[in-house]
Amino acid sequence: MLLSSDRVGLWLTVITVGATLGGLAAHWSGAGQLATLFWIAAYLAGGIPSGLSAARALVVDRVLDIDLLMVVAAMAAAAVGAPMEGAVLLALFSLSGTLEHRAMGRARRAVEALMHLRPESALLRRGAEVVEVASASLVAGDVVVLRPGARVPVDGRVVTGSGSMDESTITGESLPVTRAPGDQVFEATVNLTGVLEVQVTRPLSDSTVARMIRLVTEAQAARAPSERFSDWFGQRYTVAVLVGAVLALGIFLASGHPFDTALYKAATLLVAASPCAVVISVPAAILSALSASARGGVLFKGGAALETLAAVRGFAFDKTGTLTTGQAQVRRIAATGDEGAMLALLAGIEAQSEHPIAAAIRAEAIARGLVPVAVENVTAHPSEGLTADGGLWAGNRRLMARMGANPEAEGLAGFDEASETVVWLGQGARVLGAVSVADRPRASSAAGLAALRQSGVRTLAMMTGDRRPVAERIGAELGLRPEEIHADLLPDDKVALIAVMAGQGKVAFVGDGVNDAAALARADVGIAMGAAGSEVALQAAGVALMSDDMTRLAEAHRLARRTARIIRQNLIFAIGAMLVLVTGALVWDLPLPLAVIGHEGGTVLVVLNGLRLLADPIRRPSTGAGKAAAMT
Repeated sequence: MLLSSDRVGLWLTVITVGATLGGLAAHWSGAGQLATLFWIAAYLAGGIPSGLSAARALVVDRVLDIDLLMVVAAMAAAAVGAPMEGAVLLALFSLSGTLEHRAMGRARRAVEALMHLRPESALLRRGAEVVEVASASLVAGDVVVLRPGARVPVDGRVVTGSGSMDESTITGESLPVTRAPGDQVFEATVNLTGVLEVQVTRPLSDSTVARMIRLVTEAQAARAPSERFSDWFGQRYTVAVLVGAVLALGIFLASGHPFDTALYKAATLLVAASPCAVVISVPAAILSALSASARGGVLFKGGAALETLAAVRGFAFDKTGTLTTGQAQVRRIAATGDEGAMLALLAGIEAQSEHPIAAAIRAEAIARGLVPVAVENVTAHPSEGLTADGGLWAGNRRLMARMGANPEAEGLAGFDEASETVVWLGQGARVLGAVSVADRPRASSAAGLAALRQSGVRTLAMMTGDRRPVAERIGAELGLRPEEIHADLLPDDKVALIAVMAGQGKVAFVGDGVNDAAALARADVGIAMGAAGSEVALQAAGVALMSDDMTRLAEAHRLARRTARIIRQNLIFAIGAMLVLVTGALVWDLPLPLAVIGHEGGTVLVVLNGLRLLADPIRRPSTGAGKAAAMT
């Protein structure tokens, strides 16, 4: 539904166009006085709004905008006895402006569509009772009941029950996913089967949809470099056109043209040289691309990230949780004392970590019926591990070496020789035990990397703090070459490697955890993976993939490059058409109506060309890894 101001603008356009058509009919039928009344109505309905807009821009913003050019040209036409041409100019200008506004409104409705995904109420469990409450009243810790067909009211974690979830509204994936106790569910997704009880993990104000809305809103408010340039160009070029029209008027008068003819030719030049199409060509494409990608589960933090991604020719990836599922499983356990006590202590310290390996250790302890030991004052050391009170620590060999511990002295020599990730547990300089965990690549990772290669990406790199045997096993399964696999890295090492890649061209980094924040910020484009990615990663990234489907990354890259092509097409067409019209106005006697049609028609064409991106294939639900094979 149109806002009141939109309705007024629409009615003024209808009056302007109707009065112009009526005037043309009266003029051609010889009813001159009736035609004059129609011209007056067209000037009032079409000229006053543009005049007020131009005056407001001049007084408040201190800029000369395109509305001023159109009003001046129309008044000049009326002054030389050509009110018909001025009315046609105002009618077409008003009509093209309304069409642009309505078309661009389609792109801006992405935020409204996201907000409509939210269910207004939820079924809250209070002891043995289930009551209906407003979704906005839910807080972390509440337990809600999801019946088949119900939309999830807030982000949470399944407590009891299992069933299939349709997550296409958030992730863009068309295939249902199974959710069981311990799994996350996201607001606005749909429970297809089974009755689930979900514990709220985040309030409505910080939910997945809330974050999506914030990202889309910020993206639409942010300006891409090309948008900033078009604004800068439009404002200064408008001044140049006004000055040029005045100079042209003087030249025409000096060359012997009558005043009426010189003023008419100057008004025609004013219309022909107006930069409407140039100014609108960039935002029309960028806003459409942002909206289409949001519908497809890819959120850009503004046009700058979109434009930069189009130029990226190198991609670096974190391994765990990005290229791999992050759903690791414990394979082997070794302890210097009681195995159960060691695992309970390790699960206690890992309870403070969001890392997928920590989740696997906690899951193994629960499966064995162990209660994690309460551990206090846990501190994370990125790419090394965790430390806590009492000298406790859990991590990799780097942390173990820093603690002065020696596994060989505890009879654990050779435990980490296999291609599995190993977490060591110790206290001070003593090793208490170790757990080996194995992860597996995502089903979509190999296809996504292959699609990026096929699209012309020159460099791929996998970066991980894990041991090289583990990294090589995962890399081989993903089709990566040995030189593209980088292991045993600290966060600073990742940043240094990205700097080396950046020396060869624009580079993007894809990650999902807290330890990826520095690399995400250092890359030309940071890409956060997955709706459940850490808040730190989402803040540091310029792009957020709401789905864990890696083929979405290749689609986002394709969309960015397609957007760049359409922007170039628009600018070439807009500038070319403007040059042709200006040449016609200067060299030949280009009629004002023809200049109007060429100017307004070109503006509408570049808008429509940009709006093609609204129907980009990225907005269609993903069907999984197989989709990437067909992408180029």
